Amino acid sequence: MQEPAITEELIEAHGIKPEEYAEILRILNRPPSFTELGIFSAMWNEHCSYKSSKIHLKKLPTSGPQVICGPGENAGVVDIGDGQAVVFKMESHNHPSYIEPYQGAATGVGGILRDVFTMGARPIAAMNALSFGEKDHPKTRQLVHGVVEGVGGYGNAFGVPTVGGEVRFHAAYNGNCLVNAFAAGLARTDQIFYSAASGVGRPVVYLGAKTGRDGVGGATMASAEFDESIEEKRPTVQVGDPFTEKRLMEACLELMQTGAVVSIQDMGAAGLTCSAVEMGDKGGLGIRLDLEKVPQRETAMTAYEMMLSESQERMLMVLDPAREAEAKAVFDKWDLDFAIVGETIAEDRFLILHHGEVKADVPLSRLSSSAPEYDRPWEPVEPPAPLEDVPQVDPVDALKWLLQCPNCASRAWIYEQYDSQVMADTVRIPGFGAGVIRVHGTDKKLAFTSDVTPRYVQANPVEGGKQAVAEAFRNLCAVGAKPLATTDNLNFGNPEKPQIMGQFVGALDGIGQACTALDMPIVSGNVSLYNETDGQAILPTPTIGAVGLIGAEEEPILGLARAGHVALLVGGEGTHLGQSALLAEVFNREEGDAPPVDLDEEAKNGAFIRDNRDWIKCCTDLSDGGLALAAFEMAAASGVGVQIDSSDTAQLFGEDQGRYLIACNFDAAEALMIAAGQAGVTIATVGRFTGEAVRFGRSEAPLEELVETWQGALAAAFA
Repeated sequence: MQEPAITEELIEAHGIKPEEYAEILRILNRPPSFTELGIFSAMWNEHCSYKSSKIHLKKLPTSGPQVICGPGENAGVVDIGDGQAVVFKMESHNHPSYIEPYQGAATGVGGILRDVFTMGARPIAAMNALSFGEKDHPKTRQLVHGVVEGVGGYGNAFGVPTVGGEVRFHAAYNGNCLVNAFAAGLARTDQIFYSAASGVGRPVVYLGAKTGRDGVGGATMASAEFDESIEEKRPTVQVGDPFTEKRLMEACLELMQTGAVVSIQDMGAAGLTCSAVEMGDKGGLGIRLDLEKVPQRETAMTAYEMMLSESQERMLMVLDPAREAEAKAVFDKWDLDFAIVGETIAEDRFLILHHGEVKADVPLSRLSSSAPEYDRPWEPVEPPAPLEDVPQVDPVDALKWLLQCPNCASRAWIYEQYDSQVMADTVRIPGFGAGVIRVHGTDKKLAFTSDVTPRYVQANPVEGGKQAVAEAFRNLCAVGAKPLATTDNLNFGNPEKPQIMGQFVGALDGIGQACTALDMPIVSGNVSLYNETDGQAILPTPTIGAVGLIGAEEEPILGLARAGHVALLVGGEGTHLGQSALLAEVFNREEGDAPPVDLDEEAKNGAFIRDNRDWIKCCTDLSDGGLALAAFEMAAASGVGVQIDSSDTAQLFGEDQGRYLIACNFDAAEALMIAAGQAGVTIATVGRFTGEAVRFGRSEAPLEELVETWQGALAAAFA
């Protein structure tokens, strides 16, 4: 096949800027071939190179005594004692999911699972964080159904429990939904596998499913804004097969036990190109590939197509040549392709041959670690105008309004489509705070949560970034888990716009401050930029996934409220209505500043909850909807009414940070008051659990009626 001529139009179509093309000419000292242009496009795009974000990501805290492996590998690794580690990461599949919701979401789940088992870990938990447009937007219903079915279809078939997540609806996502997938797995600390190639002349082995034309150019597509040509991008979306992935995982984990694996890398974004380049670059080696040896499911595939295909369920491995027959036998057993497609070489070259013809020959190191790095101009976000008066409302009427809104309604219609109990180690299913998984064969437990409040980040990126980490911290503490570490998925608009870059820089500042203060280093993550359609950006959405540990000798806080329990509020009373759910959903106002986050107070209050778990029957943090929504959700989960003494709007619906609602026995309440005084923690009795109604001051409604509204709202909107 005659390769197309390299024209300005072709260069632009590959997302390569004129100054970047000039650098390619300088590196090669000649014009690139078509395949080389595709390789540079894949490796230098935003999705793979982090060229707009790398300079700022370096500022994040990434180390600590608990961290075995921080950012830079397929996933982060954190020590949980007894020779065990939790391996986890969060990653986006936003652009593909908007174009083809089912496959976009499904392959997002598949990709993040591969990131985990590539490290030698067996996946034990999944979460997802989803952002959709307005309920009544003509595309939202299709996106919700496709994405939720894709997440469930892949995760359920693969056999990993979905234990948590979040979902939101806002007009800013009308043209660009967000699908962030999280996975965690368990590994032995002495059996972690890394991607850096080592040893010259060792075979490079292709594992898994065959290569097709699906997903060609996917990474480049994910590094550009959308416009009216969006439907033309459908062929760039990958197609997943969870049953093949399950076999691939079992084959990889079995092979890892043989000692044959030198290094291994998932074929994710940019497929064969990115996996080979990253393995070679990390090991300081070159790679030669013979593409005619690549297993293919379509005829007459070109070098360009094979190098940029993002077909799923594939791995690349550097193998101990003495164990080749043993390794092949494992993959034959699992009915998966096993093909030696190249070898490691001493020279700094990425040499691509197809039937003996050189299709690409470039300095490998210039593709990855030497990719462009930009310090883009950015503008600090202007402080919002002071919040004007918010009228007092009938508190139960306001609660009823919140409960019927998609952003505050029960998520049961979504999470009930996911298998949350497969593997039989789930201790707490989704729906109430952090999910909890038993560490199989032990008395230890791991807690998982995903959090961000984009309207806070929009108003005040620094405080919003802090708050995302702080809420994740609180959700873990509320179940009695000690927060260990975080992964981030940084979803923003076009970084070439100074105001968007200002949101990014501010949010990372806040995230970094909170991760440092709360001892929750970032060990893995993903950046997703250019989330815009026709110039309209999403809300800045830096999602935080966090993991906590409940020790073998510790009891989790997983009980329910009972009639006669006292309702205690840890932290100050509600005062802050700026950017609150009440303001947005009831008054249709997104005004004022985000609530300030006192990180010292967060750390102190979280430690108080964990240290006094024996007195606490039930606990939840306060976030969207403040005390009112927290009290209702605790009552709904427990099946008992609640009476809160106050009817003041700010006290009930204010979203001040660092706060928890506790249900406990009367004598325990006295003990907690004494302990709080000794710890310097603010605590107060705010009501009690009793009866069959929700009552705020003198306003009340039957709990059963409110629960019916809350549980049915999402199904009514989308089922």
